[in-house]
Amino acid sequence: MKEENFYMLAKTMYGLEEILADELRTLGAQNVKIQNRAVSFKGDTGFMYKANLNLRTCLRILKPIATFQAHNEKELLEKITKIDWSKFLDVNMTFSTSATTNSEVFTHSKYASLLVKDGIADFFRNKYDKRPNVDPKNADLTVDLHIAKHTCTLSLDSSGYSLHKRGYKSNTVVAPMNEVLAAGLILLSGWNQVSDFHDPMCGSGTILIEAALIANNIPVNIFREKFGFDSWKDYDEELFELIRDSSLNKEKEYKGKITGGDNFQKAVRMTRENIENALMFENIKVKNEDFFETKISPNTFVLFNPPYGERIELGMNEFYEKVGNSLKNNYQDCDVWLISSDIENLKMIGLKPNKKIKVMNGKLECSFRKFEVYQGSKKASKNKY
Repeated sequence: MKEENFYMLAKTMYGLEEILADELRTLGAQNVKIQNRAVSFKGDTGFMYKANLNLRTCLRILKPIATFQAHNEKELLEKITKIDWSKFLDVNMTFSTSATTNSEVFTHSKYASLLVKDGIADFFRNKYDKRPNVDPKNADLTVDLHIAKHTCTLSLDSSGYSLHKRGYKSNTVVAPMNEVLAAGLILLSGWNQVSDFHDPMCGSGTILIEAALIANNIPVNIFREKFGFDSWKDYDEELFELIRDSSLNKEKEYKGKITGGDNFQKAVRMTRENIENALMFENIKVKNEDFFETKISPNTFVLFNPPYGERIELGMNEFYEKVGNSLKNNYQDCDVWLISSDIENLKMIGLKPNKKIKVMNGKLECSFRKFEVYQGSKKASKNKY
């Protein structure tokens, strides 16, 4: 008998909802609906495995198991305790809980999470006179509670730890870019995955590795050792292996060059280590070079995350002015995208941006901007990427 599709929720970062929805549709999701920092969709168990493996702009995938109304803490605890948790957990398994609240009654997410823990423990104590242990770091089952006013939704977290933890990073620089954001920026930029790609301030190599995974259509979470669903009672290892192999078989050949540079030797060393972990040492080349002294080949697609705040020894205005001068002189006939939270100082670049997109990097509001740096007529430089 064919399994019926069920509702799921894919969480993401602000500004990446449309990209995630496109990814889901391309994978074959049904009933795709965009929400705030999330996208809901329908699929079966196999699709849940496929989504966790392949989605580049998703942080986690939740599978709702119960929705109910609760008007106070006592009612919430009672309704959690009434759920048959033995369908999902054995007493010898471990679990953890999390909660997000948008309610005048349930104002503290940590306390709401504690009620979920107590409700699950009470269920097992009442039925078996013993309870599963809590493991906040490496639980067999993670249960998520979302409260909007009085509507409570309990979900199983099929991803486990956040999907931005791809499994290829062994080293990072200070304030590394989140992998989900890096992939999102590349997809937002509209890079055609044919032209050469360059990151002149590559840090620990996140943008470069995500670009190589996209260009070669490699499942982004293929290096992860664990997902949340691995420990579920109904986990189908044979089905997962089948989907994993099928996803790998969709790899394509990218014939362009992916290159990076950084003026810190330590960053270059870290990047090379991470590239090797991602099995991309033949696909990505990195040099120890200064952005301000390096000339780039025409028609290269450029995307980077310049350092800001305490990482800039120059004054802010001077730094962005130098960036602008370097782009004009050394990046001719290139499309250049950069992200920065220093929104006021970006005007010092002295180039008019062709596009501006608001995104969030953690809690920082950022502007993701495109500059078409061309020589001669603008018309001749169109349609390259």
